[in-house]
Amino acid sequence: MGVPAARIVFDENDRAAVAEAVSEMLATGALTLGPWTERFEQSFAAEHGATHAVAVASGTAALEIVLRGLDVRGRDVVVPAVTFYATAGAILHAGGRPVFADVDPATLALGPDTLEAALTPDTAAVVLVHIGGLITPEVDALRAICDARGIPLVEDAAHAHGSSYLGRAAGTFGTAGAFSFYPTKVTTSGEGGMILTESAELRDEARIHRDQGKGSFTTNHHVRLGASWRMSEPNAAIGTVHLRRLKEFVETRRRVAQRYDAALGALDGLTPVLEPAGSRGNYYKYIALLPPGTDRAAFKRAVAEEYEVRLSGEVYDLPLHLQPVLAPYRRTALPVAEDVCARQICLPVHSDMTEDETELVIEAVSAVHRRFTGRRTTG
Repeated sequence: MGVPAARIVFDENDRAAVAEAVSEMLATGALTLGPWTERFEQSFAAEHGATHAVAVASGTAALEIVLRGLDVRGRDVVVPAVTFYATAGAILHAGGRPVFADVDPATLALGPDTLEAALTPDTAAVVLVHIGGLITPEVDALRAICDARGIPLVEDAAHAHGSSYLGRAAGTFGTAGAFSFYPTKVTTSGEGGMILTESAELRDEARIHRDQGKGSFTTNHHVRLGASWRMSEPNAAIGTVHLRRLKEFVETRRRVAQRYDAALGALDGLTPVLEPAGSRGNYYKYIALLPPGTDRAAFKRAVAEEYEVRLSGEVYDLPLHLQPVLAPYRRTALPVAEDVCARQICLPVHSDMTEDETELVIEAVSAVHRRFTGRRTTG
């Protein structure tokens, strides 16, 4: 049957729990900012060891709300070039100017040197992105650089549900963390996002911004330029139910990744992005770099046509500073970002992936790699 690029996992018990919750809310008429939203916030905060959580309409909204709360208007915000457009889009919509930084090739994240090179006298915030659910071991060093300059560090943790470094969860290293619950994420609410923070002030600002900038839910007195960024109660119920399986899902994905590590490590010229010591990723994505000069599109096509294995979408195939819509903010070449975006592939990892599926992916990638490069396994 092959292996799809993505698979969203809700078993029979999950579906029954969601159906029961939706039936309850339809009976009561509580369809937004109700008990399920609060339950989801509390559960997600507890899962990540955070004090405050605010559920919103999307991961993009979560990041924009945080940046609005920090008031980056008219100022610079450093962002790694290897991330999704939404990271830069949130900066622009919050009134800031994105400043693109290169990345560490070992983690695809900001490093101390790349951050220092991108800071300006007018930097209002720094956004650290946990690509593929991997937290860089330089996270404390990055926070120290920001703290020394009085600059807030914000985590774009859209990929990082349940990921940690030295036992500390994603979303708790900076002033705030922004998560996404898009359907392909390790846990999903259908659509939605979450803000984690230790700041009661930022929590309160986020609650105001998500509800059209109203000072309170029951009035029409608008005190901020907010928007319709509420999470619906059905979305919150889906998210609450799915969150219960986060640990199970992460363990399954990590077993798949360990098998990939062992197999791909023996392929000459194909380089996995490995988990550093102390980091415990959720493997939202399993990233590997093809040898320079490999035709990625042809490689993916061969794996799909010959083995029915669909490689998932790259993270990402075009760095931010080369995105057409962001051309006005392009300042310089970023060679590492350009290289890793041109060569990366992502092997499928599912929260219920079987051993047979894992072995088929390994067989497909190994065989196509040998044919494309003429290289054999090492060792």
